Parts: sequence; C-alpha cells; structure tokens
Amino acid sequence: MESKLRSTLMASILWTTATAAPPASGPIKYTDLLNSTIPNAPTNLTNLFLPGLAPSELIQSSACKVYPEDANWPSDSAWEALNKVTDNRLLTRPSPQASVCYDGPLYDPEKCAELTATWSSSYSHYIDPVEMMSPVAQGMTCMPPNVFDSHNCTRGGFPAYVINATEPKHVQLGVNFARNTGVRLVVKNTGHDFLGKSGGKDALSIWTHHFKSIEYIEEYTDESLKWSGPAFKSGVGVQAFEIYKFAHEKGHSVVGGEGETVGVMGGYIQGGGHSPLTSLYGTGADQVLSFDVITAAGDFITANSTSYTDIFWAMRGGGGSTFGVATSVTVKAFPDHPTTASRFSFTSEKIGNETFWAGVRSYVDSFIPNADAGTYSYFTLIPNVWTGIFTFNMSPFFAPNKTLEETKALLQPWFTELGNLGITFDPNITHFDNYYDAWRSSFPLEVVSKVNATTSSRMFPRANFETADKREELYQNLRQSSENNRVQVHFNIKAVDPLNTDNAVNSAWRENILFAQQAVRWPVNGTAEEILRIRQEFQTGDMQRWRDISPGAGAYLAEADRLEPNFGQAFWGDKYDKLVELKRKLDPYDVFFATTSVGSERWKVHSVDGLPNENGKLCRVDAE
Repeated sequence: MESKLRSTLMASILWTTATAAPPASGPIKYTDLLNSTIPNAPTNLTNLFLPGLAPSELIQSSACKVYPEDANWPSDSAWEALNKVTDNRLLTRPSPQASVCYDGPLYDPEKCAELTATWSSSYSHYIDPVEMMSPVAQGMTCMPPNVFDSHNCTRGGFPAYVINATEPKHVQLGVNFARNTGVRLVVKNTGHDFLGKSGGKDALSIWTHHFKSIEYIEEYTDESLKWSGPAFKSGVGVQAFEIYKFAHEKGHSVVGGEGETVGVMGGYIQGGGHSPLTSLYGTGADQVLSFDVITAAGDFITANSTSYTDIFWAMRGGGGSTFGVATSVTVKAFPDHPTTASRFSFTSEKIGNETFWAGVRSYVDSFIPNADAGTYSYFTLIPNVWTGIFTFNMSPFFAPNKTLEETKALLQPWFTELGNLGITFDPNITHFDNYYDAWRSSFPLEVVSKVNATTSSRMFPRANFETADKREELYQNLRQSSENNRVQVHFNIKAVDPLNTDNAVNSAWRENILFAQQAVRWPVNGTAEEILRIRQEFQTGDMQRWRDISPGAGAYLAEADRLEPNFGQAFWGDKYDKLVELKRKLDPYDVFFATTSVGSERWKVHSVDGLPNENGKLCRVDAE
C-alpha cells in the first residue's frame, strides 16, 4: 500500500513541478484588491490587510497571542474577507487525518485502517495542510488508536485556519492579517521539523507546499558571493525528490537533504541543512544566491548580496519562521558526478558485545580522513534492551565524485580491522554514473516520529578525533549511550564552506566531523509528569555527557530537542547575538515565532499538559 501511495503521489507532484508557472511578482495594489474583493467594506475590516502597520496598542500590550475565546478574536466576517482576498484559499479548521478513526461526522473505519497502515510514512503527512511529522510536539491529541490511543480527536497543537498559498500575495495578506489582529502565525512546508515548528494551537498557518516552480538559470553571477555559474530558482515547496530529478535532467546536482520528501527550499535551507554533498560544497544555506521573501511588514522583497542584505544574511542559517516567509530560493548548481555507495550491517549476536564494540571503535579512527575526502556516512547504532544485542547499520557510506576503486581504498583500512576481529558482513559497494541514481537507491525513506521518543543532537568537532585519547573518549561516550538504551543516528561529515561564505550558519558546523543524535524513550502511556522527568534526566545525563566532551560545540536546530539548554548558543554559537539584534530590527512585534527560534525566549507555549508541545496558548514570558 505504501509503495502504491508513494508512486501515485510522486507522479502527481512531478507533473505539477514540470508544469507550474513561476509565482506572480510585484507589489500588491492593496486598494484595488480590497475594493474588488470586499467592496464597500468598513475601514476597520480593510485595515486588517494593509502592510506596514504597527499592531494596535491593545495587541502590543496583550499578554498572549489572540485566541478564539478572546473578545478581540477576528470576527467571522474578517475570516471570510481573508478567504476572499486570498482567492478562496483559506481552509477553516481542517480536520486532523485521524478524525476518521473517532466518533463523529468523519468516522470511517475503512479510511482509518488505510491511514493506520501508512501512518509512519512521510508520504502520508506532507500532503496534508496541518499534519506534523513530530506528533509529540503536536500534543498527540488525534492519532490512529492502533498507533496511539488519544481516546478522542481534538485539535491540540493544530492551527485553526490555513492559507493554502500559491502566490506571494497570499502570503503577504496572511502575514498582514496576523500582525494586525494579533493572531498567532505559523508557517508550514512539509512538517518535517523534529521540534514541531510548523504547528501552533488555534494559529493561522501559511502553507507553502504548493510553491512548486523550478527554473534553470544557465549563468548566474554574483561577485560578492564569488559565484559565476549555473543556478536553480525554486519555489519553497519543492522537495528533494523533485529538485534532484530536475537537476539531473539538466546534468547537474544541488545541495539538499538526504530525505526524499524534505522541503529543501524551506526550513531546511534556512536552518543550515546538511546534505550528502556537504563535505564537498558546504551546508544548504551556503548555496543560497537569493531569496524572494515576505517580510514581517508584509513587503515582498528580493534579498541577496546587494539588496536587503541583513535579511539575506539572517535567512541563510538563522532558521525558518523567524525573519520572513520565503516563496522562492535561488541556489548554486554543480556538475553531475559519479557516486559510489556502500550499505551493510553487523550485530553482536554471534560475535559478542566486546567484539562488536571493537569494530565500532575501529571505525572512529576513519572519521577525519573520510570526511576530508568529501564523503558522507549515515549510520545507526541500535540497542535491543530485551536481547542485549547491538546492531550497526551503514545506510549508506556515500562517496560523491568517487570511483569504485577510490571508495574501496577509503573503506579498506576499517574493513581490514573488522576482518581481523572476525566480523563478517557484505559491504555491497555499488557505483553509479550520476548523483541522482545513487541518492535514490541509497537512503531510507524518512518516517514520522514515534509517539514515545524525542531526539537530541550534538556536533562533535575535529578536536574530538585528532588524538587517540580523544577518539577513545568519544567512543566510550557513544557506547555508554547505547548501553543506556539510546538509539543513535550519526553522520560522519564536515561542513567547511569552500568559499568561506559569511552567513548565519552555526560556526560549529565548520568544525564538525561527527553530527550525532541520540533518542530518549518513555512508556507509551506514561503520565505527563513521568515523561517530563525522563526527558529532563536525558538532558542532564546522556546529553550532558556529550556536551561535556565537546565544549563550545553545538547542535543542529532542525534535529534537536525542544529542551536543549541554552539553545541560542547551541544552535547558532557566536552568531546568536547578531541574530537577536536583527530579529528585533526586522520583526519588532514578533509576528513570526517558532519554538527555539531566534528571539523565542521572549515567549512561551503554555501547553495543556505541561509538556513541551504546541497544545497551548503562546504568551509573553514577561507577562507571567
């Protein structure tokens, strides 16, 4: 069923990509638009859509964003006007997908069974206007009972209204409406973010998924960015499988995520973005040549190295849903190249735990030379608390622009050590004549997060691998996490930008050799108090061990825990003070907010159960 779902969706979306026209540009003639769509409307209604207006004193002094139970919640006529000016693209209280599983007008047991069968697939979520791929961050208030029994279906952290935007003017009008009414605003592309930043209880959401145009630019020159060569201008809704295919057909590749359904031009690229090509070309944000952006004032601008340079600097690594809403992004294109990949696994079942861990330890010695060679390895360490067996999965070792022989030479020192230890495995080394086929054949489909787990991350710098003692220290900490029943996902990668681009990307990426993640789990039916305690102990325990051995390093803002302490330093390092200053300048009324985003410490979500999720009002911290 999942295969059929994926093939149908891909066929539909690839057709849309190939045929979609570039989005309309130019300033909105607000007076003409409002007169034609809501004629004879009173001034207090039309003012809701005008740009550049500071919110009223009432909104500026309000302790919280505006919610349905508040007296100044927009009237039905205001919402209807928003629908009209956005070409009838406003969705009113779109139902969570799992509504079909619970008593009510949408109950449908057959549809519930179909949904349950594909629930973990990202293909069943990114096409939905409200669903997030981190149900824990949503609040798990409407889940298929066989996945997690929420007992009923409530909206929880889902938005109340969604603008299914297809043109910049739809975004502008939504931003203006949210700013001028005080309603909480969120932005969703695909919903991949680990922290649930695309959700918000009773918010107005701008859904950018259908900005699907792609334009090939044969020659793009920007002397300030030291770039002269081909580029792609893509709508922010373009996903990895779309841009990679389009680039391949033009004989090129682009830096994007390994996950096929990730919206690479949205929050991914604005948050930095690591890639199978990062060890060659840098992060996703390093590739940006230009943004088309709607600002907090409702202006539609083009930000690049010579125009609106502050917002251009900030949006290359400063995080999505923070400084503006991008509608399209122009990125560098690179020549296509052959690629070699290797996928294999081994377990401790027959060789014993000590031999297994000796094999893992021998791999750590290869991290610096492999990253310096431009490769990208994606591997996991999986503990089984019931059997005591540990599993290592390489899925894959990815070597862009490497021949079969060159890749074998890189892997051979480690493979020799594994052989000497008596560890047998099938390396399955395969050579492809282009990047697209290698990528498509090598990486697993990303899944919707579990209902009883969350992930935290750390970037381990080169200093952690430069001596045998430091490598041993890091290995012991990874082993300790596995023995503490932490599932680990790792990326052996470096992210040094060859052109030394000045942007907001976390400086910790520039020294990174191992981007490491570990997950904490809790009982599926645990109480809120128990879950919070376990999550806090994870941060003060296993995660703190990782921080202690990598002082001054950081974490990746898109794959992290909402409880990350001192998130400003962790996610942006020495860039954070400048980013906070720019946030106050570019968005002085905090129109844009996302948990753990720049400046978000001024606000707090008061969740219903006290857990870190979006199921609650967003209020000012200084109003508590």
